[in-house]
Amino acid sequence: MNNEENKKYVKAGITAIAVVLISLLCFFLLFRLKEISDGLGMIFKILQPFLYGAAFAYILTPICNRLERLLGKIFPKAKDKGKLLGNISIVISMILALAVIWFLIILLIPQLVNSIIVIANAIPGQLSIANHRLHDFLQNRPKMQNYWDSFADTVYTRVTQWLKTNLLPTMETVIVNLGSSVALFVTVIKNLFIGLLICVYFLLSRQRFAVQAKMLLYAVFPKRAAKVIEDEIHYTDKMFNGFLIGKLVDSIIIGEICFIVTTIFRFPSAALISVIVGVTNIIPFFGPFIGAIPCALLLLLESPIYCLYFLIFIVVLQQIDGNLIGPKILGNTTGISSFWVLFSILLFGGLWGLLGMIIGVPLFAVLYDIIRRLIYIGLHKHESASLIEQYEQTFHQEPVPKDKKQRRRKKKK
Repeated sequence: MNNEENKKYVKAGITAIAVVLISLLCFFLLFRLKEISDGLGMIFKILQPFLYGAAFAYILTPICNRLERLLGKIFPKAKDKGKLLGNISIVISMILALAVIWFLIILLIPQLVNSIIVIANAIPGQLSIANHRLHDFLQNRPKMQNYWDSFADTVYTRVTQWLKTNLLPTMETVIVNLGSSVALFVTVIKNLFIGLLICVYFLLSRQRFAVQAKMLLYAVFPKRAAKVIEDEIHYTDKMFNGFLIGKLVDSIIIGEICFIVTTIFRFPSAALISVIVGVTNIIPFFGPFIGAIPCALLLLLESPIYCLYFLIFIVVLQQIDGNLIGPKILGNTTGISSFWVLFSILLFGGLWGLLGMIIGVPLFAVLYDIIRRLIYIGLHKHESASLIEQYEQTFHQEPVPKDKKQRRRKKKK
């Protein structure tokens, strides 16, 4: 038996052992899903401040970079003092972020409390008005009028009983559990505060972390694979950053337009309605409908005509946003069709709720790009590159950047 046969059997044995070990690992993980999930949940709970800080830093990084470049142009003699300009840009970014958060809290909480009071005061009167109107409308139909009066009396009796038997005990339970709710609220505030502090450290060390990550990447993977991974990370960052920042700017503009129009028309709770419309506009496709429904119900309790005007305004505003403002700010950042946008929102929204609806589109765009690159590599390997050119010409798709080997083959041809 020669050395080549020995190597062949050794490789086969190592492969068999690896398959057995991987199978045992999958079997172990399959029957320990609950323990693994609980462990990951505990780690996630411990690292919540770091996750908050990383999210804040990711959102503020483009602002810091632009401020640093702007300060460098304003103070050209201070270019050698890059650390000083970087620190100043971080301080300004944090002040802006805290000012926006504080402004929203000061603006939103009083409006929210006022709206709840308005709703609580308006519901009995609106129900009474609706009852009298239906009673008068059914005046020529005595049987239906009797049925409605009986139904209204039944509803009133049940509501009264619910107030006495269910609401009061529920309020007592809420009061008893108020301590735990306050503790949970304090925990969330504490995590957010620590997250803001961690955000500052992330921003201060963002360049060092980027270089360290690149060193680790090229140390673990071969140069070609590391370059591919690096390009995909840059694409992911461009996709998420462009989409999220663009959506935030777009939502701020939509919220401001909504506030101006609702103030001109003297809608009640104009600030609250504008904040709801602006915040929900971050969610693609479904956002306008999610924001319009509670605002329309709020206005319906005040005046049905206000509700009608608001719905007409929202339809017009979303048409302007979808056809003019959004494309100007975002462009075609995702590069995927409307069908896949809807698919990604439904899929990731079902998996992760509201957060999934927000990040679903850029995340799916990244997965779509990875799959497209893998398909293109497979077609090149099987010498079917003509299908790629045909597809790109037919559907006007932007070609995937070719690696060095593909460029050399193209030059030789």
